[in-house]
Amino acid sequence: MAIYQVDEKKLTAIQETSFAERGLKERNDLQRLLKNQVEIISPGTLVVSEEFGEWEESRRRIDLLGIDKAANIVVIELKRTEDGGHMDLQAIRYAAMVSTLTFDRVTEIFSKHLKDNNSDANPREKLLSFLEWDEPDEDQFAQDVRIVLASAEFSKELTTAVMWLNERSLDIRCVRLKPYKDGDRTLLDVQTVIPLPEAEAYQIKIREKQQKERQSRSSSRDFTRYDVTVNGETFPNQPKRGVMFSIIKPIIESGVHPDEIAELIPWRTKTLFYKFDEILDEESVIERLMEEDAGGKVKKHNRFFSKEYELFHVDGNTFLLTNQWGKATLDAVEILKDYFPDLSINITPSSS
Repeated sequence: MAIYQVDEKKLTAIQETSFAERGLKERNDLQRLLKNQVEIISPGTLVVSEEFGEWEESRRRIDLLGIDKAANIVVIELKRTEDGGHMDLQAIRYAAMVSTLTFDRVTEIFSKHLKDNNSDANPREKLLSFLEWDEPDEDQFAQDVRIVLASAEFSKELTTAVMWLNERSLDIRCVRLKPYKDGDRTLLDVQTVIPLPEAEAYQIKIREKQQKERQSRSSSRDFTRYDVTVNGETFPNQPKRGVMFSIIKPIIESGVHPDEIAELIPWRTKTLFYKFDEILDEESVIERLMEEDAGGKVKKHNRFFSKEYELFHVDGNTFLLTNQWGKATLDAVEILKDYFPDLSINITPSSS
């Protein structure tokens, strides 16, 4: 395959080249550039470490280590060779080594990465914000390890092995980085080779099914439901997300602005509501959220209360309340109870 320059008279092929010919190295060039623009080869990923090798009795290092929007570990390996070498086997070893990482351990790893890159950002807050969580959830964290292989080309042996492994529930993506030269300029053609774009949606559905099966086997999560009373009206047998909606809706209906409510819950101030600067109905909201979706197993329009009767229209804007609530839900309830005593907010574990 070639890239052509189009002008009025003819198509002129752009000359294919190699990274070595252009003086580009794996670590000093490809890795350095991609760590800051990792979405080019792995959309919806946050890089948490570079040259990661913090395990016993091994000198091996992962080029880039990341987390995706579904809280999966992402192992990224880069090669400038013409066949990818043995990067598939190497990456599988790495994936096994990092498969037991916890949220706290990744926070420590990310902290070092931020310091090495002269960033004073809080690693824990940045991770939670990226995942759109109010607190760590070990039941959801690092349930899978994804692998991304990026190379100038891949051998037939490598692609055959990757497709076979993917059929057996691994998640390996091959991204071809083909360099071209146009005078003094170096152009880069980036194409996903595996999975084929038309097959990716099907594979995602299979992985979603497997994820749900793992979640159903988890016995450590708190599934307590609550009876909620606000201003004399009772909402029985509510899950945590229902608890928050049942409380926040009457608060807004009483004339309190959503921004004011968000400020009261410091760990959710930036993620409590999703705001559109216009009045939208349910259909328009879902369409817009799908357009802005950053990927992940839980689609963006499923992470908010987005039914018609769940939308809040205030001052010409449309606000959507997050439905992602965990162990800190009861802390948020206590804050709202204390701040709005006139609404007589009360919750008790449901007997249903």
